[in-house]
Amino acid sequence: MKNLAKCTLAIALVSLSSCKYIDDFNPGDGGGDGGNNDEIVLKNHSVTPALLLKKDGFSDIETYSLFSSADTFEGTPDYIFGGSADGAGLLKEGENFTYFVNNEDNYAISRITFDKTFKPVEGAYVLNSDGSGTRVCSATLATPEVHGFGPIFISAGESGPESQSKGVLPSDDLTNASLPRPLTGLGRWNAENAMPMPKEAYPGATVIIIGDDDSGTYGGQVAMYVSQTGDLENGKVFVLRRKDKNTREMDMITGNTYDVEFVEVPNASTNTGEQNNMYSEELMSIAFGRVEDLDYRKGDGNEREVYFNVTGQNNSGANADYSRSKYGRVYKLKMDKNNPLKGKLTLVLDGDDRNGIAKEFQNPDNICVTKNYVYVQEDPNGYGDETHDSYLYQYDIKTGGLKVVFELDHDRNGAGDDIYGGRDARFGAWEYGALIDVSETLGIDDTFMLCIQTHTWRKDEFKGVDGGSIRPNENQGSEVVLLKGLAR
Repeated sequence: MKNLAKCTLAIALVSLSSCKYIDDFNPGDGGGDGGNNDEIVLKNHSVTPALLLKKDGFSDIETYSLFSSADTFEGTPDYIFGGSADGAGLLKEGENFTYFVNNEDNYAISRITFDKTFKPVEGAYVLNSDGSGTRVCSATLATPEVHGFGPIFISAGESGPESQSKGVLPSDDLTNASLPRPLTGLGRWNAENAMPMPKEAYPGATVIIIGDDDSGTYGGQVAMYVSQTGDLENGKVFVLRRKDKNTREMDMITGNTYDVEFVEVPNASTNTGEQNNMYSEELMSIAFGRVEDLDYRKGDGNEREVYFNVTGQNNSGANADYSRSKYGRVYKLKMDKNNPLKGKLTLVLDGDDRNGIAKEFQNPDNICVTKNYVYVQEDPNGYGDETHDSYLYQYDIKTGGLKVVFELDHDRNGAGDDIYGGRDARFGAWEYGALIDVSETLGIDDTFMLCIQTHTWRKDEFKGVDGGSIRPNENQGSEVVLLKGLAR
């Protein structure tokens, strides 16, 4: 595949001919470890403050503003960080660190270099709007230590059903940001994330779960790509359905568990997105109200426990029958130990129950799962009934408790200057991007990096900063912060 030549060389793709996992999964070995750097200094590096309000019970969390669209990077003074910071991943390379992050509405991917003290010193666009062609949302950085292949930054494409996920390598030429890098084997979906499972989950295989953020006729799917380890071309694609073939999302009730299976989508890698949607409907897959981000639980052999957000869609148009979530839900998918195509699905948090524990949900989007917690981040729902600025929630897996950790800080009390047009913005006008656990990479417990999408922060100097021609008038800013003391 011409556009994947460098990916093919880097991750040593293998033949599918001897695979047995599709009909009779046969697991093998796996393992991994983390990193450390005693010279890291956690501090504010940005001229932009960390735009977060700590909520009750979380005052001890330390927040550091790492960089934003207002900052100049000393090694690349002409680089300007774009808006809508979303999917991200951090990699240790020698003494330095490489951070990949999507600039969603720029249709671009940034590569940020941190020095050994964890100071951001350089920035560049490794993929611009010409190379991407679509929005890029959530993402996963796959590494040999964790996933058994890579390193490769797998970035989901989302501008409609014909979108494709992209694959970016640390070795990619920064002077050729217009080169398309589609991962055609995963098929065309209106994808929010394409998340590879860790190698311990199904040793010998690469299993990638895809969230389809579709609000149209067919709804959003949970799709899955399965191949031998590291093969991103020759696998097969499946969609999730209930074994009783009930396709209505709203028929699932909080706390109930449903038997599910993944069924194959014929010719998914060569189909149009419309064809994949039509096959999904024919196969009676569950039609969710926009499947967003996904993540798996860490530690204690729980790596086959996957959580995903359904962000919801208004109960009009394609959802006029209210068969799909409106305010958003969180699901747990417990995958079978010996076969990734089988599992059990449980509705954990239901925003449509306006008297329940998740009654304040206004469309959950990004998600981060640790050993003990599920962190759920909100979007604006746009319905006009928002009651707060976007929350970041902590769901306790063991107790079932739900708490608000942060609210985005729009300076609504007017203590200082009107921060980037936020004070007068409607509730929920800003949203979160990726929250990623970087504790192992930095060698510092309970450290996370969080993207903030400050949609009302717009300036002419932010226009077209990715260098591509497709988004010349995109003028949003955004920021990335570091959190110390968020429990894992």
